Amino acid sequence: MYWLKWDLNLKIRLIGDTLFNMLFWMYFPFITLYFSGAFGKSVASLLMTVPPLVGIFANLFGGFLSDRFGRRPSMLLGSCVQSAMFAVFACSTNHWLDYVAYIGIGLGGSIFTPASSAMVADITSEKDRRMVFATFVTGRNIGAVFGPALGAVFFIHYRTELLWTCTLVTLLYFITIWWKIRETLPVQANRPRKQEKLSGLLKEQIRNYGVIFKDKAFAIYILAGVLVTIAFMQLDMYLATYVKEYVPAQPLLAFKGWSFTLSNTGVFGWMIGLNGLLFVLCVMPVTKLFEHWSDRNVFIFSSVLFGLGMFLMSFTTNVWLLLIFVTIMTIGELSRSPVTESFVSKYAPAHARGQYMGASNLQYSLGRFIAPVAVFLSSWVAPVGVFGFIFLCTLLSVGLYILLFRIIPNEKSSAEKSIDL
Repeated sequence: MYWLKWDLNLKIRLIGDTLFNMLFWMYFPFITLYFSGAFGKSVASLLMTVPPLVGIFANLFGGFLSDRFGRRPSMLLGSCVQSAMFAVFACSTNHWLDYVAYIGIGLGGSIFTPASSAMVADITSEKDRRMVFATFVTGRNIGAVFGPALGAVFFIHYRTELLWTCTLVTLLYFITIWWKIRETLPVQANRPRKQEKLSGLLKEQIRNYGVIFKDKAFAIYILAGVLVTIAFMQLDMYLATYVKEYVPAQPLLAFKGWSFTLSNTGVFGWMIGLNGLLFVLCVMPVTKLFEHWSDRNVFIFSSVLFGLGMFLMSFTTNVWLLLIFVTIMTIGELSRSPVTESFVSKYAPAHARGQYMGASNLQYSLGRFIAPVAVFLSSWVAPVGVFGFIFLCTLLSVGLYILLFRIIPNEKSSAEKSIDL
C-alpha cells in the first residue's frame, strides 16, 4: 500500500503524529530532571508515578468517547487539551502549575490515542493494517531517535520557546483535524441515542468495559502483554544498571596504535542508539518480511527473540557482543509493534474498537508500573538471575499467547454477541 494512495485521514495523521512525537521526545526525557531540580529527587520520583495512573483511566475514557461520540470528537478533545496545557506550561512561573500542565498534556494524549488507532483500523483493509501501523511506528520512532538530541539543546536553553512551539503544532493539528478529517465511526455504532446525564454515561462506560474485561481471551492477551512490557522496559531500566556496574571501559575500534574507547556510559549510549536506529530503519522491512506470518507466530517469535537476546547479555561484557544481542532483541521488539494494534483492530467488534484499543493500552501501563522489580531484584540476585527472570517473563508470555490462540475463536464469537455499546 503506497503512501500516496492512502486515505487523506491517514496522510494528515501520519504527518501530524510524526511532528508531535518529535516535539514530545524533545521534552519528555528531561522532564524528570526538571522536576527533580524543582522539588528534589524524592518528591519528583513520587510525582512521576501519578501521570501513568492518570493515563490508565484517560485511555479507557478516550476509548469510550471514540465509540460513543465518534473518533473525530475524541481526537479534537485530546488535541485541544494538549494545546491548552502546553500554553499553560509555557506561561507558568510556578512549578506546581508546571506539574499540573504536564499531567494535562498526558491526559490529552491518552484521550486522543484510542480514537486515533481506531480510525486507522476503520479506514484500512485487514491485509494492509500491519504495514500502515508499521509506518506510524516508524514516524513515532524518528522522533524518539532525534528528539532527545535536539531537546538537550532546546529544552535546557530554550524551554519556553519549545513549549510555545508545541502549543502551536498541537493547535494547528486541532484545526486540521476539525477542517479536514472526516468521521470514520462504523454505521452500526453511530445510531441515535437518548440524552443522558454524566452519571449515566459513566455507568455505561463501566458496564461496557466490564463486558470487555470479562472477555477471557482479551484478558489473556493483556496479561501476556504485561509480561512482555516488563521485559521491554528493562532496556531503559536494568540494562542501564548492568552496563554501569559490570561493563568496563573498552575500545570499540582499534587500529595499530589508534583506538576509539567507550566508557561504560558510552557503551550504553551506543546500545540505546542502535536500538532506536534499527526501529526507524527496519520496522517496515521486518513487517514486510513477516507479512504472511500469523499474529500468533509473530507474538511468539517476538517474545522468544527479545527474551533470548536479553538473557545472552548476562554472559558477556564485550561491547560488540552486547551490540549484537541488542540487534537480536530489537528485531524481536519491532516485529511485534505493528501487530499489536492490528490484532486488536481485528479482534474487537467494529462498534467497540475504540474501547478495545483503550483497554489494550493497559498492558503497557501495568507493565511499566511492575517493571522496576527487576532493578529491585538486582540488589540480591546476580545478573544471570535477573536476566533469567526477564527471559522467564517472555517465555510465560509465549505460553499465554499459545493459550490465547487456542481459545480465541469461541471467545471472540461470545464477545461479539455480548457487547452492545
